[in-house]
Amino acid sequence: MDSPTLYHQLADDLSSAISLGTLPPGARLPSVRKTAHSRQLSLNTVVAAYRVLEDRGLVEARPQSGYYVRARLPSPARSASHRAGPAQGTDGAVLDLIGSALQAQQTPGYIDMALACPRGGDFYPAGKLARLMGQVLRKNPGLVSNYALPPGSERLRTQIARRGLELGMALQADNILLTHGAMEALQLALRAVTRHGDTVGIESPTYFNLLPLFASLGLKAVEIPTDPQHGMSLDALEMLLAEKRLHAIVAMPNVHNPLGCSMSTENKKRLAALVNRYQVPLIEDALYAELQFGDALQPAVKAYDSDGWIIVCASYTKTLAPDFRVGWLEGGRFTEALRKLKFSTSIAEPLVLCETLGAFLESGGYDHHLRMLKRRYTIHVDKVRALIADHFPPGTRATHPSGGFLIWIELPEGYDTVKLFHLAIAERISISPGPLYSPSGRYRNALRVSCCQPLDERFVAALARIGMLAAAARSD
Repeated sequence: MDSPTLYHQLADDLSSAISLGTLPPGARLPSVRKTAHSRQLSLNTVVAAYRVLEDRGLVEARPQSGYYVRARLPSPARSASHRAGPAQGTDGAVLDLIGSALQAQQTPGYIDMALACPRGGDFYPAGKLARLMGQVLRKNPGLVSNYALPPGSERLRTQIARRGLELGMALQADNILLTHGAMEALQLALRAVTRHGDTVGIESPTYFNLLPLFASLGLKAVEIPTDPQHGMSLDALEMLLAEKRLHAIVAMPNVHNPLGCSMSTENKKRLAALVNRYQVPLIEDALYAELQFGDALQPAVKAYDSDGWIIVCASYTKTLAPDFRVGWLEGGRFTEALRKLKFSTSIAEPLVLCETLGAFLESGGYDHHLRMLKRRYTIHVDKVRALIADHFPPGTRATHPSGGFLIWIELPEGYDTVKLFHLAIAERISISPGPLYSPSGRYRNALRVSCCQPLDERFVAALARIGMLAAAARSD
C-alpha cells in the first residue's frame, strides 16, 4: 500500500471537491479502479481514502453500486437580518443563562457539547510537555524560587514573534506581553482602551464570555451583524465609526467563535484601514487563528496595521496546555499602558510554564502537533455535520467552519434552543443555546456545538438525542 499520507491527501482533495460543489450531493465517485489509474495509486490506497470520506459522513457506500456523495447540510443564510442597534448593557437573563450553562459544564456525568476546550489526551502533547518541563527545571532549578516579572519569558516571546510571521504579522518580542490566558489579554486590552460607560462594537453573534466581561467593566455593546460565511459587516462598522459611536471594537476575523468563519483578505485590509483612519482601537482575538484548515494560514488583521491601532491577543489553551493558562498580546501603541496594567494586576506568568512552552515551540514539535490537530478537527467537523443532517429537524442549517471545532446550528423558525437547553440538561447533556452569544438575547433558534472530544458512541447518541428533543422545543 502507498504511504498513509497519500490516502489522506486523496480524501482531502475529494472533500474539497464536495465542499465546493464540484461533486454535488448524489454524485457517484469515480470507481476505485478508475481513481487508482488516474492518480497512479494502489487500489488499497483509494479504498482507504473512500473509507475516510465515509467516516467523515461525506459519502455513503451502496452495495454493488459504489460510493455516492451524501446530501449536504445547508449553511446558515447570509447575514443576520438585524442592523447595528443602540448601545446597551447585557440582558440579565442572558447572564443568568450563561451561569446555568457554565454550571452544567462543571457537573460530573454530563455529556458536554458546549465547552470549547478539547478534552482527552489525544488533543494535547502532555507527555512531551512533561518531559520538557523536567529538562527545563534540571537546567535551571532556580526558576521556581524567583519572581517572574513582566513582560515574561523572553524565550517564549521570541517564539511567539517568530510564529506571528505565519499570520503575516511583524511582531517584536519586546512588545509582546504574556498573560494569564486569552481572557486576561482581552480584559487588559479593554481596560487599556476604554473607561466605564464606553461603547464597544462586537460581532453578533459573539464569544459569550465577552458579555460578563463587559458587564464587570461597565461597558456597553453595539451588536454588529456578522455573516456566517464572511464575518462582520464592514459597512455597518464604517457607519458606526463615522458617527463616532464606538470607543473600541472586539473581533475574531480568523476562525470566528461561534460561527467558525474567516474574513477575506480584502475585508481584513479594509478593517485595518478603517480603525487606523478613525483611530478607534481594534482588539483582535486570534485564539483560533492557527487552527485554520488550509495548508497556508490566512493573515491576521494585525498584519495590515499601519499605525498601531490594533491589539492582537491569543493563547495556547486550545492547542497545547489548557491548565498552563498562558496567553499573550501585542499592544501596538498601547504597549506601555498594557505593561503597567499587567504589573498592577497579576504581575507576570510563571517562568517554568512559559519556558516549557518556549522550548516546545523551539523544537518544531508544535507544527507537527498543529497538523495532527487540524486533520482531526476536519474529520470531526465533517462527522458531526453528517450527524446533524441525519438527526436534526428538516430545514436545519449548520456552518462549515474554516478551522477549529465549533459548529453553529440554526434550527427552523419556531424552535427555541433555550427550551432545548433545559430539556437537554434534564437528560444530563449540555449544549450552548444561541442567546448566550448576544447581549440582547438574539438567536433563539440557534445553538453552538463543540466537537473537540472523542466522537464515541456516547457522544453520537447524545447528539442524536438533542435532535429528537428539538421537536419538543418549538416555541409555538
